[in-house]
Amino acid sequence: ESSPHLPAPKDVMVYSFNFHSSLRWSPVEVDGASVLYTVHFKTGGYNHWDELNCTRIPQMECTFPWSLKERRWTFFLRVRAELGQMTSEWVETGPFVAEQDTTIGPPKVNSVIESSDSLLVSITPPFPSEASDYLQFNVFYWENATSTTKKEMKTGNTLFKIRNLKELTLYCFGIQAELTHSSGQLLGLQSAPECYSTTIS
Repeated sequence: ESSPHLPAPKDVMVYSFNFHSSLRWSPVEVDGASVLYTVHFKTGGYNHWDELNCTRIPQMECTFPWSLKERRWTFFLRVRAELGQMTSEWVETGPFVAEQDTTIGPPKVNSVIESSDSLLVSITPPFPSEASDYLQFNVFYWENATSTTKKEMKTGNTLFKIRNLKELTLYCFGIQAELTHSSGQLLGLQSAPECYSTTIS
């Protein structure tokens, strides 16, 4: 049966990592033809669909432009397939709010300076913070021999000391960012453990 309508894109989802967001979907297969896609968006406060920078594109991904970078706003997106004069049904996403729905990656460890009783750690946050952000870091650390007992400290600084350590002992640590904003908290992914030995006093 030939249909005047194209099949609609499937698996339509917003992917968001460190506030870089994009809409992705599965390809619509049509024998011997290359299907194009168009994406629209609207905000929660204004019920009107607007074009994004993704009109009749061949890719199965549309990256959000800077105009959609407001972290607190609610966005809805929709995508359809197009081939010649034929179009599919629109497929809409649910509401997306970056502040609640993005995945925060781990901080990057720049350097670690070992001394006899502490480790001095320098990190880079996973994303540039905005004025309204309250970003802090949860640091988990443990003696490598007794890795069952993890200790935890919180810091708002990108340069901090893990203190009161035993000398000549191997310690491991992992760090996770925690963003506090107007409507709650967002916990980031924890960094892979890194291990360093304290020195002798």
